[in-house]
Amino acid sequence: MEVQSLTRFARISAFKAREVTRAIQGLPALQAIDVVTFSPKKAAELVGRTLKSAIANAENNNNLRVQNLVVKEAVVGEGPTLKRFQPKARGSAGPIRKRTSHIKITLAEVEQA
Repeated sequence: MEVQSLTRFARISAFKAREVTRAIQGLPALQAIDVVTFSPKKAAELVGRTLKSAIANAENNNNLRVQNLVVKEAVVGEGPTLKRFQPKARGSAGPIRKRTSHIKITLAEVEQA
């Protein structure tokens, strides 16, 4: 059985968030929480929040045990970009792109032998 959790419009670029999701992909859920907890990146907090939500979904909605869960898929897609401008020299303006991302984590149940 698979369980998903999705965080939409996270205020971080997808490029920065993908670095954290690559580190947890394929790990057991409890070990993935440890990796995210001790990572110094801002993306780790956002990915950790999504991971904990996926674990809570598995426990409450599907009665799965945390010890049997594995991070099957951790994907970060690009969200909409907020476009702003900053004043520059001689009356011109330079663009500022405030990027957002969508974080999706899928957990799968693996039977322990």
